[in-house]
Amino acid sequence: MRISEIYQSKQGEGLLTGTPSVFVRTSGCNLRCRFCDTPFTSWSPEGETRSLDQVVHEVCRVAGGATHVVVTGGEPMLPQDIVSLCRMLHESGFHITIETAGTIDRELACDLMSISPKLSNSDPDLERAGTWRQRHQQTRHQPEVVARLIHQYPHQLKFVVAAPEDVDEILSFLDEVEQQLLAIRRDEVEHEKESNLHSAPELDSSSAKTNIDPQRVLLMPEGIDQATLQQREAWLQPICDAHQFQLCRRMHILWYGNQRGT
Repeated sequence: MRISEIYQSKQGEGLLTGTPSVFVRTSGCNLRCRFCDTPFTSWSPEGETRSLDQVVHEVCRVAGGATHVVVTGGEPMLPQDIVSLCRMLHESGFHITIETAGTIDRELACDLMSISPKLSNSDPDLERAGTWRQRHQQTRHQPEVVARLIHQYPHQLKFVVAAPEDVDEILSFLDEVEQQLLAIRRDEVEHEKESNLHSAPELDSSSAKTNIDPQRVLLMPEGIDQATLQQREAWLQPICDAHQFQLCRRMHILWYGNQRGT
C-alpha cells in the first residue's frame, strides 16, 4: 500500500476530537477537491509503498499508548488491501476510524466511519483540473454509497461548508440518503419475508426520517487558518442549532496550525 505518512497526534475533528490517535495516511484519491489540504495525497500523490506488516509495525511503534487509529488519505477506501490492513489493526487491539468521501463501499473492520461527502463547493477550477473537473463532479455525489456505509457502520457525516447557501445542498443530499436508506430497509424486509425467518412489518415512507441522527451530522467550516475558521464558525453555529446538527471545529489548526504530521 502506498503510504504518505504515519504519525501520532490528537484527533482534531468530529465526535472523537481530542482523542490521542495514530494517523495512517494513504496516498491516492479519486477526487480533486478545490480546497484539498493534503494535495500531496491527491493532486500530486507522494509516498512509499509499504507492506501491511510494515504499516502495522510502524503504527505500534509510534502509538505511545494511543489505542485509536485513524486511516485517512487521500481516499483510504481506494486500495483493496485496506480490508486486510483494517483487520490486522483491529486484531492488534486498535479502535479504527476511517475518513472517507463516501464514494466507495467495502466490507471491513471499522469502529467509526467518518464520511465527508463532497458538495459542489469542492469542484475544482477547469484551468487547474482539466479533465479531472468532470471526473470529480461525476464521482463525488453518491448518496447510495453513503447510505450503505451509514447502514453498515457506526458513523458520522462531516460536511465542509464554505458559505451559508451550502446548507441547502446538504439538506437535499440528506434527503437523498434517507430515500436510499428506506430502499435498503425495504429490501431487508422483503428478504426476511422470502426467507420466512419471522413475520416482517410493512415499511412506510414516514419511517425514513428516523434513519439519520442529526447529532451525527457535523458541519465544518472550510479554511486552513484560524481567522477564517472563526469567522465562518460565527454564522455556522446558528445554522447547526436550527437543524440540531453539530458544529465541527478544526481543532488541529488551532493547536498546531496547518502543517503536516499533525
